[in-house]
Amino acid sequence: MNNVQEQYRGLLSSLVHGGTQKEDRTGTGTRSVFGRILRHDMSAGFPLLTTKKIFFKHAVTEILWILQGRSDIKYLNDHGLNYWNADYERSGRTDGTLGPVYGVQWRNFSGVDQIRKLVREIKKNPTSRRLYVSAWNPADLSDMALPPCHYGFQIYINDGKMDLMFNQRSADVFLGLPYDLAMYGLLLLMLAKGTDYVPGQLIASLGDCHLYNNHIDQAKEQLSRDFRSLPSVSVDWGLDVIEGAGGYLRIPTHKMIHIAGYDPHPPIKAPLNVGL
Repeated sequence: MNNVQEQYRGLLSSLVHGGTQKEDRTGTGTRSVFGRILRHDMSAGFPLLTTKKIFFKHAVTEILWILQGRSDIKYLNDHGLNYWNADYERSGRTDGTLGPVYGVQWRNFSGVDQIRKLVREIKKNPTSRRLYVSAWNPADLSDMALPPCHYGFQIYINDGKMDLMFNQRSADVFLGLPYDLAMYGLLLLMLAKGTDYVPGQLIASLGDCHLYNNHIDQAKEQLSRDFRSLPSVSVDWGLDVIEGAGGYLRIPTHKMIHIAGYDPHPPIKAPLNVGL
């Protein structure tokens, strides 16, 4: 199966009709399975689910926020993204940031700009098995509003195609995972365009895959819907390192990312579960 929609449906169905009852830090309770792989061929379309509406702009905003090395709430809120607010409020932070989360680690992991280094290494040594970026920094975990759920990704290049596999320790399958797939699909498009490769496979390597107990009815509704055609997404330019004065990472803006042909079923509302 090259279309991520079919695989996502299989994972969601396995949680609705099975899975292990498991307590969690939010106190809501989940149905959980461990260790799953989703694989999508980017030539089949962009991995934005159609059995419910996924707000593409949110995925764009979050991946650009991360790539800029930001951790502030204001940037997200200014672009209409509010689902990080609850974690900020729960954390007790008062500095307007989520701490040294994803973007900080990608762009300044103990002084290393991992994304700039990755782009340079792709150009210099595309067959390397070290094309990896990590957001899991044990020294900083206690200062984060939430430890990284998707904690790293690896690039693989062969025969002119670029594959991306991301690793995720915790996957909220109904609410969060569709956005993670879209964000990393965007990242693959931007990296491939910036380094002159064709986007190949997007692979999600998932640890604890869970469906919250208060999302079961919504998941059943989504499972009852048929698939529609996947959209197409293009970017005006990709991630590239502009050399000179130490080199800087060129990142697209919202206006440079375009989606066409997205005709999903209506959204399905579900509560966001946040731990104490």
